[in-house]
Amino acid sequence: MKKLLNTLYITRQESYLHKERETIVVKNGDQKLGQFPALTIGNILCFGQVTVSPFLMGYCAEQGIGLVFYTEYGKFLARVQGRQSGNVLLRRAQYRWADDAEQSLSVARLMVAAKIANSRAVLLREVRNHGGNEALTAAGTHLNASLRNAKIAESTAQLMGVEGDAAATYFSVFNELLRGSGFVFGGRIKRPPTDPVNAMLSLTYSLITQECNSALQGVGLDPMVGFLHQDRPGRASLALDLLEEFRASWADRFVLTLINRKQIKLQDFVTEASGAVRLTEDARKSLLVAYQERKQDEMMHPYLEEKIPLGLLPHCQAMLLARHIRGDTEFYPPFLVK
Repeated sequence: MKKLLNTLYITRQESYLHKERETIVVKNGDQKLGQFPALTIGNILCFGQVTVSPFLMGYCAEQGIGLVFYTEYGKFLARVQGRQSGNVLLRRAQYRWADDAEQSLSVARLMVAAKIANSRAVLLREVRNHGGNEALTAAGTHLNASLRNAKIAESTAQLMGVEGDAAATYFSVFNELLRGSGFVFGGRIKRPPTDPVNAMLSLTYSLITQECNSALQGVGLDPMVGFLHQDRPGRASLALDLLEEFRASWADRFVLTLINRKQIKLQDFVTEASGAVRLTEDARKSLLVAYQERKQDEMMHPYLEEKIPLGLLPHCQAMLLARHIRGDTEFYPPFLVK
């Protein structure tokens, strides 16, 4: 099994990263902030005004170390990518699948069904752990019907409609999952997020999307060509497809834990003149530390029946998807929370 490597999160403004022998050095002015063996690093995520030497960029590309740039507030900007790895025959098979409506739909159905089932599991877990709640129970029933509709969708457009309806139902009761924290969630707002909960969700989704991007590249698939999300210049459609399986079970539960355990509080956010809400620098660091710790938690993979760190989940699903596209398995087993 692949080993989970570390991720460097560079949040100090005006930091400079360069390569020194087989290590990665982080400096701020004349001050050395850290020096890390390159062999232990899987990804480097840079937030805001962070500079990376051309030699380190080239090294990261050659070694398959993900190098991703965000705005200071967590909006994705760019990703440095080296040569494509893996078998060209696998990617050609992927492109043929993407051009075949029925084959694309066969995988997309499973991904959407997994998203809906995992969303339902989050709601029912709350009912089970904290007592009956009519709104959550009713939403769970609706999601069960959406799950059946996803399995029989006859086109990608129809499937997207089912997914959109399920997401609306799920987020309509998301506020019920926030317990005594002072946070209020009125609905999913993406660009830009206009409340603290949406700000945390957007940042976490962005982080996991890059995990999916790296995982797909690692097994030789093209992250830009998906089966559910349509091709669009600059959009990693297959990474977004894979993300659907992890939204509720990983991202949403992670955000809910930070809020309900009061690790992140309302005073940890600021509102810009545009109305966009963002985490303060210290709060963003706290979220990233908690996110990295969460990736280390072990779980039993429901299909592989093997204990893995949560951070390897995108790699496992990308590997299973590649096997299916190659024809090694009859079906793609999406990630389902037990």
